[in-house]
Amino acid sequence: MKILILDSITLGDDISLDKLKELGEVITYPQSSREEAKQRITEHNPEVIITNKVVIDEAVLSGAPAVKMIAETATGYNNIDLAYAKAHGITVANVAGYSTQSVIQHTFALCFYLLEKLSYYDNYVKSGAYINSPCFTHFDAKFHELAGKTWGIIGLGAIGRGVAKIAESFGCKVIYYSASGHTYDVPYERVEFDEILAQSDILSIHAPLNQNTENLMNKAAFEKMKNSAILINVGRGPIVNDADLVAALNENQIAAAGLDVLTKEPVEADNPLNSVKDSTKLIVTPHIAWATVEARTRLMDEVYENIKAFTEGKARNVVG
Repeated sequence: MKILILDSITLGDDISLDKLKELGEVITYPQSSREEAKQRITEHNPEVIITNKVVIDEAVLSGAPAVKMIAETATGYNNIDLAYAKAHGITVANVAGYSTQSVIQHTFALCFYLLEKLSYYDNYVKSGAYINSPCFTHFDAKFHELAGKTWGIIGLGAIGRGVAKIAESFGCKVIYYSASGHTYDVPYERVEFDEILAQSDILSIHAPLNQNTENLMNKAAFEKMKNSAILINVGRGPIVNDADLVAALNENQIAAAGLDVLTKEPVEADNPLNSVKDSTKLIVTPHIAWATVEARTRLMDEVYENIKAFTEGKARNVVG
């Protein structure tokens, strides 16, 4: 069996793919454009395609009759034409839950970086100013405890619930808003959207992107938030309006924001977020919340198990 990996760069060169060789011949490309993907699939005619972001549809698959499985190295699979795959007997499998702990951890990394003004204090020491300080301490950039604060959560799935549990352990009151309208059996107060905006000291987003959440955090929303509030988005980029967020930061409508996801990735040169140079107000990480070594290892272990199950005639994590 031939296994073709189209974009191994999304997995990292520190994660071994050797296990896949137990299942067949593995052909790897670090990246593939749409045209390159079509050429490579036609050339190798693999039984299994492994991909993360490459769009796989009729145009790409038409020259490869041997393809019987597409293994998505992610939870989302909107890059795959499921209707075409189903019509041609191609199994599609994804991986869910592999990065839950990683994203929860990154949520708090962003929070504490902003809450405790860590960029300011790091720069203070490295600038040499601390060497000449007349006092053993320096706290000109005021910061606060999490205890007693209200942590609002948009999207109370596995990640949202994990964040809620940890926030509660820090002494926060946890509230949540459900864009889908679902009620969860959890010990947290569900509030309406305007309420979570008005009450939250920290507001973290863990929701999927859909018609209910796209552009949810816009000018009108920021105007309803506390000017001391911190926004964290580790959900999906288009949930936050980038231009409106920059305006809210510049006008001190909110105190700070931590983003790991953006409307367009990689970030575009003309994205207004690039204009915010004050790291006490804005930190942007390049979509890494999911990507701890442990999470990426789990991901590829699950991909291996999905393909192995397929070779044994079993359905595992099949979608569509």
